[in-house]
Amino acid sequence: MSDPISNMLTSIRNGGRAMLPEVVIPHSKLKESIAHVLKREGYVAEVSVDGKPHKKLKIKLKYAGRKPVIDGVRRISRPGLRRYTGALEVPRVRGGLGVSILSTSEGVMTGQQARKKNVGGELLCEVW
Repeated sequence: MSDPISNMLTSIRNGGRAMLPEVVIPHSKLKESIAHVLKREGYVAEVSVDGKPHKKLKIKLKYAGRKPVIDGVRRISRPGLRRYTGALEVPRVRGGLGVSILSTSEGVMTGQQARKKNVGGELLCEVW
């Protein structure tokens, strides 16, 4: 069984460690939503969708000097074990220095936004 979101996060992590300017991954609406959340939070520089028959998601990575901005990524909910959280139990990542990404009934958003809107959902990943 494959996990496309985990493959996306691994591509971003490996691309940052290899100092690549951008990573290209197969497109899906969920992966695009996660990438836009990462862009909004300042972890990646740019997100674009290219290609007609088979769409590709291009993510331009962001660096602080010679160090990638994304220090670590961890997949929480996975196909073998789904993790859900209520609005009051949304975890804080690294004492507020990171961000958790949730898939809620109102779309993909950060843990802070979910707490503010008082919605819970599937805890997809943590980024710091």
